[in-house]
Amino acid sequence: MTLFGTSIETIYLVALIVSGAITLLYILFSDFLEGIAEAVGFNPTLLLAFITFFSASGYILERTTTFHSYIIIAVSILIALILDTLLNVFVLIPLSSAEQSLVYTEDSLKGRVGKVIIPIPEQGYGEVVIESNSGMISKPAASYKGTMVEEGTTVLVIEVENGVLSVVSYNNNRLHEEEEE
Repeated sequence: MTLFGTSIETIYLVALIVSGAITLLYILFSDFLEGIAEAVGFNPTLLLAFITFFSASGYILERTTTFHSYIIIAVSILIALILDTLLNVFVLIPLSSAEQSLVYTEDSLKGRVGKVIIPIPEQGYGEVVIESNSGMISKPAASYKGTMVEEGTTVLVIEVENGVLSVVSYNNNRLHEEEEE
């Protein structure tokens, strides 16, 4: 079968090469292009995968079978739909869920226990490290009561304001009462 004076095998092959090249460019520039894709309302990963699966299966079927080209087009669409659905359900959706679970917000740090790695002077700033599922979170910190907190002290995050943790000393599941002079 020919289309626009070109054999269908050549069209499948060109579509496969072009979709593969665009997929490579999309991988390299996905952060920029993802914002554009959200505005348009479709997932370019699924579209590029569909075109790649369709053109690859069409090319292979044209080269290896004697079926009519219309049957090969229908079978290629079916194969591409099935593979695209499997890609979405078993790869893309779990990846998007995993990515979101590694993110933390400032509000999620309230009530967490951390350790002072840079001493916090009176009315000054130090640094606290908090262990999380995705690794260690290091944030600037100030004493909630304005007192000095030594390096290595276990602290409880009371509040977070403008990225700075307000902390109090914390040990053996009890808050230390600061002695007021």
